[in-house]
Amino acid sequence: MADLDLFAHASQKLGAPLAELIRPADLDDLVGQEQLIGPGTLLRQAIDADRLPSLILWGPPGTGKTTLARIVARRTGARFVAFSAVLGGVKEIREIVQRAKEDRQLYGRRTLLFVDEIHRFNKSQQDAFLPHLEDGTLVLIGATTENPSFELNAALLSRCRVFVLRPLDRAALTTLVRRALAHPALAARGPLPELTPAACDLLVLAAHGDARQALGSLEAALDHAREVGASTIDERLVAEASQRKVLRYDRAGDEHYALVSAFIKSMRGSDPDAAVYYLVRMLEAGEEGRFLCRRMVIFASEDVGLADPRALQVAVAASQAFELVGLPEAVLPLSEAAIYLALAPKSNTVIRAYTAARKEVRSSLALPVPAKLRNPVTALDRAQGHGASYRYPHDLEGNYSPEHYLPRALRGRRFVELGDSGEEGELRRRLSAWEELREAATAGEPAAGTPPQTAAPAPAPDGGVGEGE
Repeated sequence: MADLDLFAHASQKLGAPLAELIRPADLDDLVGQEQLIGPGTLLRQAIDADRLPSLILWGPPGTGKTTLARIVARRTGARFVAFSAVLGGVKEIREIVQRAKEDRQLYGRRTLLFVDEIHRFNKSQQDAFLPHLEDGTLVLIGATTENPSFELNAALLSRCRVFVLRPLDRAALTTLVRRALAHPALAARGPLPELTPAACDLLVLAAHGDARQALGSLEAALDHAREVGASTIDERLVAEASQRKVLRYDRAGDEHYALVSAFIKSMRGSDPDAAVYYLVRMLEAGEEGRFLCRRMVIFASEDVGLADPRALQVAVAASQAFELVGLPEAVLPLSEAAIYLALAPKSNTVIRAYTAARKEVRSSLALPVPAKLRNPVTALDRAQGHGASYRYPHDLEGNYSPEHYLPRALRGRRFVELGDSGEEGELRRRLSAWEELREAATAGEPAAGTPPQTAAPAPAPDGGVGEGE
């Protein structure tokens, strides 16, 4: 933890990275986030009036969370304390609170506490802030790259305003790159190579909205150009300096869930281009192949299902191929499966049928299995009517026995509602024909809830592998 002197301007630091050298010291120099700090915005007015509420700054890396906190540190009349959730804990928070109480009592001065990576605190550590925010001892500014709704206590969130920072757009990143090239500290390091427009575009594109990454790549390209004696930085030099760019991704974080959601929704929406794009995004960022296989197998039943039963075979085959050949070659069967699933006709009949059946099972519990469906293993079973009147479908025309199989209390209950998508339409027509035969054959049977007539047990039918099952 530290007071304002921690935020001494980076240009005074020997050998500071380029991102630190050009970090703005005033709101008017901050590039991007106009929706938060533009003229007339709520946050801008609070900063200008030095009346900040407790707030959470949520956004991806390199979007200006720490920069905004440093600007507030220079403009506030309150004592500003910076604290890292990675390096400190409850003990340090208690020390900060004690000092804040003293400042408030002795000097009438507020304390603004900036907590970087506040999501690193567990829920009990976050609770340590609550009473001091409640009584006004502290005003909290928390910075996080993770979704506050998932990572922060509801009680803490209720005492803070959440401000969302967006990834910087191409224009903002280009402005930062050009501003960096004009910084006098770069000229002091030696001759300054010229950055071509195409190379600048590549830097900006590869940064994915992250100012720190764009400036870090620029600095590496400048150093590389000086090493090889190049007077111009072109696309090749940028690529060599940056090596393989790292896609922003956290397999346990918000970006993970966003990409998985986009992948599934793209397949469900029958967009093969988007489906394979998000698949490759996740693979290139290091997502586990087995996870993607599992998602496609689930999707094949949940969103394609009976409309194209081969979809499940394709998804399972892709999963087996992944285990057989591994990455990188397995990207091909995985891509094939994603494209096939996106192009397949869609149906959610399977999950709707399962959900309806589960709801019925949980509400009606253990309804008795009809006696004719029970296996007559013993003489007592036969005396109870088990297996009586059961007709073996393979002994009948069309291999179909038109009778009821659900428990008596559920007769007529429909769980599977087939549609017309793909092959499901043919299945629906087949089922409709069977149901007509069943209704005609069982028209004289008692309704659900009517006690069945007692009948002498019939002898079990001869033959049939599935007899009594």
